[in-house]
Amino acid sequence: MIVGLAKAIGLLLLLVRLGGCDSEEVKPVVIDFWAMGREGESVQALLPEFERRYPGVQVDVQQIPWSAAHEKLLTAYAGDALPDIFQLGNTWIPEFVALNAVDDLTERFATHMPADDFFPGVLETNRLDGKLYGVPWYVDTRLIFYRTDLLQAAGYEQPPRAWHDWWAAMERIKANLGANRYAILAPFNEWQMPVILALQLGSPLLRDGSRYGDFRGEAFRRAFSLYVGLFRKGWAPVMGEMQVGNLYQEFCRGLFAFYLSGPWNIGEFSRRLPDEMIGRWATAPMPAPDDHYPGASLAGGASLVIARTAANKEAAWKLIQFLAEPARQAEFYGLTGDLPPRKAAWEAEVLATNAHARAFRTQLERVIPLPRIPEWERIADKIAHYAEKTIRGEFREEEALANLDRDVDLILEKRRWLLAKEEK
Repeated sequence: MIVGLAKAIGLLLLLVRLGGCDSEEVKPVVIDFWAMGREGESVQALLPEFERRYPGVQVDVQQIPWSAAHEKLLTAYAGDALPDIFQLGNTWIPEFVALNAVDDLTERFATHMPADDFFPGVLETNRLDGKLYGVPWYVDTRLIFYRTDLLQAAGYEQPPRAWHDWWAAMERIKANLGANRYAILAPFNEWQMPVILALQLGSPLLRDGSRYGDFRGEAFRRAFSLYVGLFRKGWAPVMGEMQVGNLYQEFCRGLFAFYLSGPWNIGEFSRRLPDEMIGRWATAPMPAPDDHYPGASLAGGASLVIARTAANKEAAWKLIQFLAEPARQAEFYGLTGDLPPRKAAWEAEVLATNAHARAFRTQLERVIPLPRIPEWERIADKIAHYAEKTIRGEFREEEALANLDRDVDLILEKRRWLLAKEEK
């Protein structure tokens, strides 16, 4: 009787426990992830595999327009409401490091990822003072899109590899095309081309630990003069990109033969140019000022960072590892056209068979980070401003560069004060 009663009580307790397990919900770990623009939409196609691989972990993606992203991130930081993971343009990383808003990923990266499989210049954009704060998600750089037929008509079967050949080719192309058509479209309200030329010549852009501008330095002065010379010689139209009308139609009708642009235009040119243009356009790495081909270009793109205040850092790191896998990066390229920062991803068929993408693969071996300071984007705007003013004839070159140095030194005034305070 007693034994039977004990068994009954034991069975009752077991049922209660089982009932309790059934009634209690096991809450999943939720990773809050903010991503920008089309990337925020496209990345969601990759996440079912991540959630299958890690049961009990969910990813909540918030898509943010690029136009609102910077302000939204700063507002979230001020309100202690940053997500676990967020996407940052590489030039934004120094600002969020200065705010102490992002986690140091140096040890995690060294333990779990092969640094030598990332393009060095791109990885370096995430490093400040020897510490790594982001993992490259996709890369961006600039190189040449060009009309193969117009180059051949000027006597060149291959794209130029050195500056002297490039300049000679532009001179011939302009002579062939005549009035109202041009060798190159170099929008005067963009800073990228003069900066690329300056980086190729070894300009640091800034000096004394990025405390002052170095735009009157020999390298930048020479690059700026070459850039302005494209317009003075009539090789480039005196107009901004917005004045061109339909860029792709004008490229098709031969308004210009060369155009510096980024990887997004592989897809745009392929979709927007008519079938008759197949085989009449190509991409090529930047020519070099010497025999060291290819010439350098910019190291751009976006990275993934973990908020310093993130509640789920371990799960967040697993997501970054997942998105950095070569197979995922190749898949992401197929969804977005964004180029992978890992070399192994370029072995995937979708990239290996793309003739227009191969030039970017070559160029990414020679990219240089821009100055890693929070003020860079304001400085870049000043470069574009004074380039346009000079091309329009409102300033002489030396006057423009003196004004540029002056304005940049004012922008960097707070930086100098902070650095001086730290040194005391």
